[in-house]
Formats: sequence, structure tokens, C-alpha cells
Amino acid sequence: EEASADADEVSGERSGKKKLRNSSAGLLARFLPSIEAFFVATASTTKPKDSDKTSSSSSAEDGHGNIVGSKRLIDFVTKNRVLLNALVRNNSSILDRGMRALVQVPQCRVVLDFDVKRQWFKTQVRRLRQHASRRHGNIRLHINRKNVFEEAYHSLRVRTADEMRGRLQITFRNEEGIDAGGLSREFFAILAKEMFNPNYALFTSTEDGCTFQPNPNSNINPDHLSYFRFVGRIVGKAVADGYLLDAHFTRSLYKHMLGIKPSHQDMEAIDPDYYRNLKTILDFKLEDIGLELFFSTTENSFGRNTVIDLKPGGRKLPVTEENKEEYVQLVCEHRMTTAIQRQIKSYLDGFYELVNPDLIAIFTPRELELVISGLPDIDVADLKKNTEYVGWKATDKEIGWFWAVMGNLTRNQKAAFLQFVTGSSKVPLAGFGELQGMRGIQKFSIHKATTSSKGSLMSAHTCFNSLDLPVYESEEEMREKLLYAINEGAGSFQFG
Repeated sequence: EEASADADEVSGERSGKKKLRNSSAGLLARFLPSIEAFFVATASTTKPKDSDKTSSSSSAEDGHGNIVGSKRLIDFVTKNRVLLNALVRNNSSILDRGMRALVQVPQCRVVLDFDVKRQWFKTQVRRLRQHASRRHGNIRLHINRKNVFEEAYHSLRVRTADEMRGRLQITFRNEEGIDAGGLSREFFAILAKEMFNPNYALFTSTEDGCTFQPNPNSNINPDHLSYFRFVGRIVGKAVADGYLLDAHFTRSLYKHMLGIKPSHQDMEAIDPDYYRNLKTILDFKLEDIGLELFFSTTENSFGRNTVIDLKPGGRKLPVTEENKEEYVQLVCEHRMTTAIQRQIKSYLDGFYELVNPDLIAIFTPRELELVISGLPDIDVADLKKNTEYVGWKATDKEIGWFWAVMGNLTRNQKAAFLQFVTGSSKVPLAGFGELQGMRGIQKFSIHKATTSSKGSLMSAHTCFNSLDLPVYESEEEMREKLLYAINEGAGSFQFG
């Protein structure tokens, strides 16, 4: 009788959950026609290009300047993000119909949750892949496991973009096996390591050795641009086919992939010491720190120093208090863009052959890293065990709140937190006891933010893997501030 009662109780719970799901779906279905009608009326009509000569340039740059009622649309989307995400989860096809503005307008994209964006993206690339497979069939590669990178390079460089979208079938020479997906995973895993092989001179690692950006001296390899295009194709193919790569690039390269201009804050992850020197230039008078600068920089290539002008005649133009912000912007632009422009272009040429830039633009730079490399498995207990405290004690109630909040985060939120405090979603193979910083192993640390007022936002120093944690009144307030920091974190990074 007890067993029967338990079974009835379980059955009742399942029935209750099913009814709840059905009632939620029904409620969403009732909202959908009205919301679709609003989107059609508001976002499907555009102004003539010359109809509003007085509109601000920022509106045009934002990507919604020509939409009639754009402000009304943005306000509606921002206020109803929970409802809109629920609608899309329930019926993702609406993003291809009346509610296309959610993926087309940059201000609308930001309200979509990562899992919603990822599902829409997968649907779009799956259609392209199926179309290509029907036209061109499969791509069969029979290669030597010991020479995967070179053989794949020579085999795939002659394939067209349409052919590359076909289904990949890998066999390793002198090995038995049918590729049901496992051999392709091995193939991409090997390529993800080999693309960073110093012998190819394609990429250089940042100070912490965890992320990579194109090598400005890659021309030591005479075929370097062809190899960059190949690497771009491999990353694009992996993204399009749903394979994950253990490959983590700098934030500035992710921005280039999304058509976003890097900012000087992105220099922190590449060269923290140089970044702090730039911060000193911005924060103090040049006279007080004894610096005489010109609009030029010196490049060292294979032992030879070359002076590069940052603007025409730059080596003769002095940096002053009035123009030093321009100098910092130009010198960072040179390091992250101009000096590696050809490499970036070749890489993007290959990547865009497989992934349409309009499709990938739905993601933020942080989300793009997760699309390429996957959501990490973050062991909060291991992170806690390998955390150091400065100004706090492990027994403080606020620290107890912090770990309670961390333990209740979703997998997406944990990944966003790791990116916020370390600059990358990469988890060390040996656990957080081996977390790398700019000076080797550098464990995660929580510092008491003594200079911040109560309730201020927490901030991170990615080069030191550290978090500045202010004093909060409650666990709920701490959770709210942490979620805001990791979601809007671009504005909360600090100089290390």
C-alpha cells in the first residue's frame, strides 16, 4: 500500500509538472500573435535613407537607425526579455518570421540568452550543411595520424567553400574504423593543438600561455597566409559541424571575428605590463612621469628594430596631454590590428567561407569563445579549495555567501564568471591549483575592496586571476551584483 501510495505521489508530481508546462506553453501561445504583430509593424518598415538628415550618427552605427519606431522596439525588447526568451525557446522558428529583428538588430540580440542564440545558430548552419551535402556529398580524408596538420592542409586547400560544408569522413592510415563522429573529433582535437605549434610560427601566446593571437612575425613561414586561411577554415568547419576545439584566442581576435573594433582594454590579456604602462600615461601628467613620446612605435623583427609611424609623420609628432588618449588608442590598434592585419584577413577569409559573418554576429566575444571551445566543466569545490583571500577570511559570512551564490549558478553563468576573472573559459587540466597567471601559477584570489563604497560593483584583474569583492548587505544583493558583473563585465575589468 505504501509503495502504491508512493507511485501515485510520483505520478501526481509528473502530471502536475506536465500540466504546468502545458499551461505555460498555452500562455505563451496566446501572447505570440500580438507580439509578432508588434514586431512586424515596428521592425519591418524602414525609413528612406535621406528622410532624416538630422538623425545622430550613433543611431546609424547602432544598426537600427533606419527602423521606424526603433526606440519603441528596443524599449519593448529590453523590458520583456524573459517573456521573449521563453517564446523563442518554445518556438524558435519565429526568429525566421515576424520577429527577425531579435537577431538582426544589435540592441535586440543582447537580450537573448546564450542557449537561445546557440540553438538558432545551429539551426541556420545545419540548413547550409544539408544543402551542401546534397550537392557535393561527403569530404573523405585518408590521412596519417602523425602528419594530420600538413596532410589536411594540402587536401583541403583545393576544396571550394561549398564542398567544405559537406559531411566530413575521416580515416587514419593503417587503422581500422568507421567515422561515426569519433574519428572526426580526434581529427579536430589534433588540429587544435597543431595550429599553435611554434614550428609553424602562426600564433603567439599571451603572458599566461592560455590564449593566442596571430604572430606579427609569421612571415618567417613563406606560406603563412595560406596556413592562416586554412586555420580559419578549420575553426569555421568545427563551429558549423558542432565540434569543439581546445583553442582559446585573445578577446581582440574574437572581436575581429565579429566585426567589432578592439578597445585598449583588450590589451590587458595580451601584455599586462604594457597595459599598465599605458594606464600610467593616461592617469598621470607626462611631465610628472618624465616621458617624452612621439606618435610612433618600435617593432623588433628577428633582432632588427624598425620605427613605425602610428600616423603620417608620427615620429616627429610629440604626444601631449591633449592627444595622449589618441596615442594610447593608436598604439593598441597597431598591436592588435595593424601589425597583424594580413594574418587576420587571411584567417577571417577562411572562417567566413564556412560561417556567414551575419550569423556569427549574434554572439558576444565571450559567447563566441564558448561556441568554439564549449562550456567548461567548472568544479566550484576545487576552485574554493584553491582560493586565496586578501582582506577577507574564509570564515567570514560574506565569503560564505559568495560560495553559496557560486554553487547555485548555472553552467553558462559559471563559464561567464571564469571568463570575467581570468579572461578565458579554459579550465586547467590539473584543476584550479594549476591556474596560470602572468607570472606562472597564480591561484584565484578574492580581495576585499576597501576603497569601494558599500553595494558597489565587484571588479576583476584578469592578469592576476583576482576578484575585488566589496561589502554587501545580503547574499541576495551579492548575487545580483555578481550576475550584473559577469553579464555586463566588459565595463568592470580593471587594470592589473
